[in-house]
Amino acid sequence: MGPPQDRATAVPDRPDGFFAEAAAPHARRAAYHFNAGFLTQPRVRRILSLAGHDLRLGKPGADDDVLVWGHSPHAPRGEAAAKATGAALVRVEDAFLRSLHPGRSGEPPSGLVIDRRGMHFDATRPSDLETLLAHHPLDNTALLDRARDIIARMAEAHLGKYSAVDPSLDPPDPGFVLIVDQTRGDASIRLGEANADSFAEMLTWARQDHPDATLVIKTHPETQAGHREGHFDPEALPPGVVIEDRPISPWRLFEHARAVYTVSSQLGFEAILAGHRPVTFGMPFYAGWGLTDDRRPVPARRGRALTRAQLVAAAMILYPVWYDPHRDRLCPVEDTLAALEAQARAWREDRHGYAALAVRDWKHAHHRAFFETAGGRVAFHKDTGPAMGEGRPVQVWASREDDMLAAACARADRPLLRVEDGFLRSRGLGARLIPPLSLVQDDLGIYYDPTRESRFERLVAEAAMLDAARLRRAERLITALTRQKITKYNLGGDAALPELPGDREIILVPGQVEDDASVLRGAGDVDGNLDLLRTARRLHPTAYLIYKPHPDVEAGLRKGAVPIGDLVDLADHVAKDADPTVLIRAADRVVTMTSGIGFEALIRKVPVTTLGAPFYAGWGLTTDLGAVPARRKARPSLAAFVHAALILYPRYHDPVTGLPCPVEVAVERLANGVLVPRKSILARLQSLRGRIARAFTNR
Repeated sequence: MGPPQDRATAVPDRPDGFFAEAAAPHARRAAYHFNAGFLTQPRVRRILSLAGHDLRLGKPGADDDVLVWGHSPHAPRGEAAAKATGAALVRVEDAFLRSLHPGRSGEPPSGLVIDRRGMHFDATRPSDLETLLAHHPLDNTALLDRARDIIARMAEAHLGKYSAVDPSLDPPDPGFVLIVDQTRGDASIRLGEANADSFAEMLTWARQDHPDATLVIKTHPETQAGHREGHFDPEALPPGVVIEDRPISPWRLFEHARAVYTVSSQLGFEAILAGHRPVTFGMPFYAGWGLTDDRRPVPARRGRALTRAQLVAAAMILYPVWYDPHRDRLCPVEDTLAALEAQARAWREDRHGYAALAVRDWKHAHHRAFFETAGGRVAFHKDTGPAMGEGRPVQVWASREDDMLAAACARADRPLLRVEDGFLRSRGLGARLIPPLSLVQDDLGIYYDPTRESRFERLVAEAAMLDAARLRRAERLITALTRQKITKYNLGGDAALPELPGDREIILVPGQVEDDASVLRGAGDVDGNLDLLRTARRLHPTAYLIYKPHPDVEAGLRKGAVPIGDLVDLADHVAKDADPTVLIRAADRVVTMTSGIGFEALIRKVPVTTLGAPFYAGWGLTTDLGAVPARRKARPSLAAFVHAALILYPRYHDPVTGLPCPVEVAVERLANGVLVPRKSILARLQSLRGRIARAFTNR
């Protein structure tokens, strides 16, 4: 049959500037099945359909396929049908990045392996994966660079076959030997040329090889959840052998283990990615290629020596079919990694739920949608006392935090998380009750408050040392934001600029909401928008000044209007109802207190002068005339800063699927305007109440 063809081929960049792949074109084939799982699992059916398989019931013909699920108990019926009719037998299984939890939890898979030769865990015959490993050149530089980046991303985000792990859990003291247990009766044991006795043998050899070490047995997640039995009885273990059944990250275990022993578990594959040479007592797909210490005879057909990157290139890029739940299509593994990163982060942060304070009523439904995807619940409170009684982490809208709340959380030993809108917010104003697409949670401070350190500042400092692959992702993001004209609010605006002078410097001065927390905390000596304009004129006396009122102020919703007479004296043009991207593109420089337009100008390579201490000041990217914190010593590139500000710090919610999503999906939703359900009655009433209150205040 020859080596299998690559399952994905490069296609031109998507409209948002991100590299994309699609399934290689091939003729659709009728695919008959005899397993109810193909009927009851919509995600599996969808992936197979996108991969060219028309699932059917009935009797196949000689030119058709028969699909079976791996070597499940129902597979023999399909095998018999294929043999009787001459149809091709195709085995299907979960790919190596499956989901947060095992399939018994009801979570659908992130991808599938569709194998026309055998199955990767069946060592009795070659599979498509084994054929790739044995015969594919695996020497393309771009392919191997991608493989190395996959390893780095999996390690950084603590991803594996099941990614519902808590990286904050500490492993046992360094120097232990890790023993990987599996569930009894798993097909990968029997077809991996092992049996139940292999686990006792593995433990015996590990004790002989490392007589001075503690042996740590890592249980399978399904054993941990009580679904299936493992091979080790906790009550009958010899001295020096302990069970590890917490949801600890395998990557943290690998980091502290001196050696890894396995029969045929996928954790052995992940151990290779972490730099180990695992000892195997079965014949898993990753054994026999020079990357393992194999205690079973290796089939002669596995005589090739491979690198880690080559193993990953075959197993993670060329072999599986990956699915993008946000775009409902097949995708490269990088899109699957991004989706799993977002889902795993939400599970790790949210699974215990929150006691939320100072979240306005109209935001409750969206807040729940954002923070309850992992199963934890959000309880809203008006007062601190009841919130402390919840026994859960405390959320507070950042501008409403006070010293009493911080002290109460400290006394109750409750984490305090400050919540605020992210830098890519919505298509519309928060003051008009448009819910945000992104939020940030900060356990140290909040990004707009320069008076204390924030988690954001630490992320920026770390981003200064990012590798090239992470920077390339940020650069693609910058390209997408620029190409799609994406800003924080994406209000557009159809007001045209006047003809601009060609012999004068063009200075854009963005107005702000004067009682906004970022201004109150970070504007420094500048006293409001009028003072901002006066300072900009003093700094650039001959320039053409364009003043852009803040959208909330322009709409009459917030404080910060500049008297008309002063506008006429200080600004050459007042850009009302103007698209900020058009203004930034026209400007030679932006002068600002703390406006987010300064950040958006940086993204578009326009110089920025800061008069206060916004989150983007003090990092060597701006001309800073205000007092910026001395602790901001890192000097990240623009791409590194964007990676911290738009990829690592915020979280994003996909309004289409209801799932946590990566920033790239958020950018597409903003660009396409697929964002917000119809405003609720509560939101309408809240908006009306706000307008009435402002009317009485302004009387």
